[in-house]
Amino acid sequence: MVGNSHDEDQILLQGCLRNDRNLQKQLYKKYFKPMFQICLSYSGDRVEAKDIIQESFIKVFTSLDTYNGKGSLEGWIRRIVTNTAIDYFRKKKRLVFEYDFPDIPDDEERSGFSFEGFTMDIILHYIKQLPDGARVVFNLFAVDGLTHKEIAKKLHITEGTSKSQYKRARHLLKKWLCEFEQSMQ
Repeated sequence: MVGNSHDEDQILLQGCLRNDRNLQKQLYKKYFKPMFQICLSYSGDRVEAKDIIQESFIKVFTSLDTYNGKGSLEGWIRRIVTNTAIDYFRKKKRLVFEYDFPDIPDDEERSGFSFEGFTMDIILHYIKQLPDGARVVFNLFAVDGLTHKEIAKKLHITEGTSKSQYKRARHLLKKWLCEFEQSMQ
């Protein structure tokens, strides 16, 4: 397809709404890879990520008629994928949130540590290693840009738990990335 992404998405959207199998396949191919990366960042496991992506695209195709055109189609699909990943873990009751981490200073976020200088592959490798609860909160806050209040509502946890999980995730990532950096010297 030629043209800008918005025009291409409109053609794909209209074709999918007409049940054009070829255009449905094109939409799937266009968004599979970036959406699979989202699933993988939430699950940390390729098999679970495949389950989540399949369930997500079923939801996408069965609810395309509800897409109102506000915002990008990719953003709309991303939201479905994120919500599906959260629902997946909620159903499996795999999200375990640990509440108190007194060993993590409140000002750690201002410690000057930066993720710059590390490749995205390295960062994603370590994000996948995070405990499920911390990984989901980290992704929702740092990647998807939700507030702790929004995360708390979405995950049915307290705002304090969301903040604690985010701090725990940052603490572990900082520790692991520093260890990685030292091992490369």
